[in-house]
Amino acid sequence: MDEQTILARTIGGAAVHRRSFRKADGRMLHLYGLSEHDEAPQPQDSDDIANGGQLRFHPLRQEWNVYAAHRQNRTFKPAASDDPLSPTLPGGPATEIPFTDFEVAVFDNKFAAFHPEAPQPPVLQGIDMQPATGACEVVVYTPEATGNLHSIGQERRRVLLATWIDRYAAMHDAGCTYVMPFENRGDAVGVTLPHPHGQIYGFGEVPRVQKRAAEAFGAGYDLAAEVAVCEEHYGIAQAGGMLAFAPRFARFPYEVWIAPRTLRHGPWDLTEEEADGFAHLLGDVTRRYDTMFGEPTPYMMALHAAPGGEAKGWHFTAQFYPLMRSPGRIKYLASVEQHSGVFTVDVMPEDAAKTLRDV
Repeated sequence: MDEQTILARTIGGAAVHRRSFRKADGRMLHLYGLSEHDEAPQPQDSDDIANGGQLRFHPLRQEWNVYAAHRQNRTFKPAASDDPLSPTLPGGPATEIPFTDFEVAVFDNKFAAFHPEAPQPPVLQGIDMQPATGACEVVVYTPEATGNLHSIGQERRRVLLATWIDRYAAMHDAGCTYVMPFENRGDAVGVTLPHPHGQIYGFGEVPRVQKRAAEAFGAGYDLAAEVAVCEEHYGIAQAGGMLAFAPRFARFPYEVWIAPRTLRHGPWDLTEEEADGFAHLLGDVTRRYDTMFGEPTPYMMALHAAPGGEAKGWHFTAQFYPLMRSPGRIKYLASVEQHSGVFTVDVMPEDAAKTLRDV
């Protein structure tokens, strides 16, 4: 399979192209960009691919967790010459992307926790179990081996946003009930591949955190009102009808959310102006973190959009959880946080907002 598609979503009137290519091992690779990609592929490897894990229900926490033992063997901090997320160069080692260049690349994760063909788990008496159906994809932001959401530039961030929107639609159409693009950044978070990238998980069931959020939104919680209240004293930056702010109920020191001032279910609902503002703020927040902490800041970032694409009152956000409480000092999630779920926050949100605003 090798198909070219022009997405319905444009960037400033310019078309976004998608090339969908089936790799030698059967996994799909999608290349997104403002230019049509028609390069012939380089030689590829063909390995055995895992097809997901199993879900087990935790009776006391009332949550499903995924067990995927094959992930123990995933690639761990390879040498720069063996970067699996770089383009494949003539005469060089085969990588995940068998082309010499690209703008944004998405491929099925070789070490997927969730998979559309996840096997039926064995029966264990007294434990509720089910296949970990869903999807796991890797999103590579740039062919360059170094960089971040700020350094890739506004045009590439817009292509990345168009990529996320397209993958949301594809996973929803495939039956995933909740889709979450995310990025883990930095050794402190456990990143094993330094190449600028994120991932997308498509869940077969809505996770517990998102179920609670959907219940709150459905009961009338108005995040647009919170955004309006936060703007003066908790706002950090604004662009195109979007606000980056420190939520008054933040759990992490220097936690930042990006949200539209108007209710939107997901990034697919953003206007052209909002999409441009959202892309700008993704880079701006990253820049502020790195400047303030004086180093590439380890963080966990995810997009929180409506389950299934639409849910009553759901207000789209991108949420950054940095693992720093001050320069050189990591905020560890230790016994109290892990065992009780009660976070101890070392920096007041209003102080965090002012500090980041002043960067």
